[in-house]
Amino acid sequence: MLPLASCTGTAGDGPASSAASASPSAAPTAVFTFGTASQPLGLDPALVSDTESYRITRQVLEGLVGVDQTTGQPTPLLATEWNQSEEGRAYTFRLRDKVTFQDGSPFDAAAVCYNFNRWFNFPDALRKQATGTSFKSVFKAHSDQASLSIFKGCTALAPDNVRIDLTQPFTGFLQALTLPAFAISSPQALKAGNADVLDQSRDGQPMSAYALHPVGTGPYVFGSWDQGSVTLASNKDYWGDKGQIGTINFVAYDQPQARLQALLDGKIDAYDAVTVGNFDQLVKRGKQIIQRDPFSVMYLGMNQDIPILQNLKVRQAIEMALDKDTLIRRFFIDNTAQASQFVPPKLSGFNNTAPSLGYNPDKAKQLLAEAGYKGEELKFYYPLNVTRPYLPTPEKVYAEISRQLTAVGLNIKPVPVDWSDGYLQKVTSPGDHALHLLGWNGSYSDPDNFVGPLFGEKTGEFGYQDPQVFSKIARARGLPDGKERTEQYQTINTQIAASVPAVPIAFPISALALSDRVLKYPASPVLNEVFTKVELKP
Repeated sequence: MLPLASCTGTAGDGPASSAASASPSAAPTAVFTFGTASQPLGLDPALVSDTESYRITRQVLEGLVGVDQTTGQPTPLLATEWNQSEEGRAYTFRLRDKVTFQDGSPFDAAAVCYNFNRWFNFPDALRKQATGTSFKSVFKAHSDQASLSIFKGCTALAPDNVRIDLTQPFTGFLQALTLPAFAISSPQALKAGNADVLDQSRDGQPMSAYALHPVGTGPYVFGSWDQGSVTLASNKDYWGDKGQIGTINFVAYDQPQARLQALLDGKIDAYDAVTVGNFDQLVKRGKQIIQRDPFSVMYLGMNQDIPILQNLKVRQAIEMALDKDTLIRRFFIDNTAQASQFVPPKLSGFNNTAPSLGYNPDKAKQLLAEAGYKGEELKFYYPLNVTRPYLPTPEKVYAEISRQLTAVGLNIKPVPVDWSDGYLQKVTSPGDHALHLLGWNGSYSDPDNFVGPLFGEKTGEFGYQDPQVFSKIARARGLPDGKERTEQYQTINTQIAASVPAVPIAFPISALALSDRVLKYPASPVLNEVFTKVELKP
């Protein structure tokens, strides 16, 4: 993990530049159009976890703590400073003053506690209906299992002073607060939009009225969400630097070639998720490409609730059937590294000696025979009409992996699911998926952000049950930064690799393409890309 220099931040480290106080009346006027790989799944960040939803909500809502663009360390945002006490079980935050929500209501300690209490008290029925909640993966449990939760309570000590109490030390707590899921919404807007009642729908996704119109303290105000596009406008009352851009249009193009053509035609100013096929065309046209440091892992998931996959030899055979080198060379951007574990190399806890079975199709066939595999059908789910930072061309990656698995004698049944038709929920919930394609994009600089959500408890995604690994992950979260914590995560990585609950394939490089109009774009490995930092030619 990238260490904190101290557990107290200072206002001078904040993301707002001094330009905010120098010219508070300067209203941004530029229009910026960004091509996305899919529609957002909802705009209440506490109830979704997809990249395109977060890309938008990062502009509208802010959390207590921001992220340093280069180090990944927590920096002041809505909190200007903080300190910890009670041996790491209490954090007190000094809040930025003279900040209001975009609906005019005050930002204060009571608003912070309203949000934390809302997340803690999410009912089970809501959690099952939502596409992705982060509270449990970070704090381990909600109020209906309060004795298991790391979150204890939130206290408004004064309008500008709030304390969060934990039941046990959690080393990655400040880093976790940088997640978009913990951005602070206006309590007034949450109530008005019945935020916990998912009685609305957009493209088949259940969501609340609030998720169609989020309200935060950020530099942009929600404008509209039409078919295929979301529009934001500059927040005239924003407390920080407003930047150059007065209007942002996020326009969805679910095919890579369509995004490329839109950039070449001047319809968009930038787009994310450049694919291998696009890369060469962009280079030939002299377009700017910005690559992010790898901070995601792409994997083949396996579901041990499917009886044949409970056999370790079958899972090992699947790993040995995969030619990762070919997959990376054909479908990922240059310098994408092969993965043998789920924690990327830049984080402490990465284990250079994590076991990898390697590509060995003959041994795979032998293991299947030893396991008594009789050609049982394996349903293989993969997404259509989407590009993810960790999965540039899902249909092509599926076709090659399926070919490799079939070559060793596995009976693969393709199950294509449109991304917007609930793919994420289908493969992360209990079901008949035997195999599936997915990945994990890191959101903060701590190894727990990778192994905790994936392997910290039994999930519907993997059906993986290893109490020893679960308890080691729980213990590692509370260890102070240092040798013991690093070694614990290295051990965890080794144990996960040995039991093969999924096959990590690559630590992908992701990239953006920019038009000539863009002078500077704040690329971030954790995708913390706020558009006030974009610089355009005059």
